[in-house]
Order: sequence, then C-alpha cells, then structure tokens
Amino acid sequence: MTAPASPADPGSRVVAVTLDEASIGRSGPDIEHERAIAIYDLLEQNLFVPEGDFTGPFTLHIGITGNRLMFDIRREDGAPCVVHLLSLTPFRRIVKDYFMICDSYYQAIRTATPDKIEAIDMGRRGVHDEGSRTLMERLNGKVRIDFETARRLFTLISVLHWKGEGAGT
Repeated sequence: MTAPASPADPGSRVVAVTLDEASIGRSGPDIEHERAIAIYDLLEQNLFVPEGDFTGPFTLHIGITGNRLMFDIRREDGAPCVVHLLSLTPFRRIVKDYFMICDSYYQAIRTATPDKIEAIDMGRRGVHDEGSRTLMERLNGKVRIDFETARRLFTLISVLHWKGEGAGT
C-alpha cells in the first residue's frame, strides 16, 4: 500500500495544462484574465492524481467534445495515461449562474459601493464553490484532487463550457 499523495509530492500534480482552443473561441478581457490566473495558480500548487497505476507529474488537456467535458491526462513526457469524458449537464446551471454573477461583479467593481461589491463577490464565491464541489463529485473514483485544485479547474471548465454553449463573448 502506498502512502497517500500530498501536494508536496512532485508526482501528484499537474505541471502543464492546455485548453482546447477550438472549444474556447474568443473571450472578453475579464474572462481571459480569469483563465490566465486560474492556470497560473493551478500550476503553482495542485493535487492531481489519476486513479490507477500512473506515475506523474502529469499534463492535462481540457476540452469539450460533443456534450462531454474531456480530461486528457498524460505523463509529463507526453505518454497517455487516461482520458475521462464527463457529462456537461451537471455543470450547465452552475456555469450559467456563475457567468451571470461574474458579469454583475465586473460591472460593480467599476461603479458600486464596496459593500455592494463585497456582497456580489460573496455570491460569486458561493456559486464557484458549488461548481468546484460538483467537479470533485464527478471526478470521484477517476482523479483525486483537493478543493483548491477543483476551484481552479472549475474556472477553466467554465470558460470552455460557456464557449461550448456558444454564448458569452
């Protein structure tokens, strides 16, 4: 029996992440900024261990194929490990709510009072946390991740999912 992986274990992490550019399309500056921060933060610290006999570190390619979210997991040297396809259905309402509240937040930070901005941001974080928990549930038994990793991945999934819906430019 092996010891549980920890974020300090270099083999239990993602060292590179790419998003399927065909799934994304063009986004506004706020969305691009969120995406860039999520990738940077994810690569700085994460816990990511595919279930099975795989040794890391790993690279991750995320995309949308049909009605599915695709996690193409490979070793750092490019050798394939596993591809997981997850239904987008559980994420649709959450992502829609998340982008709606993000739009409100970005408008508020330009003109609203600090109290209003804080209230909207609390709502935004709540929806984001819901999406992160949903992702952890969907990956249960497939990939072990911690909550902070799930949060960063949910941000990236939101960008893909939103573009996959053909909305939100």
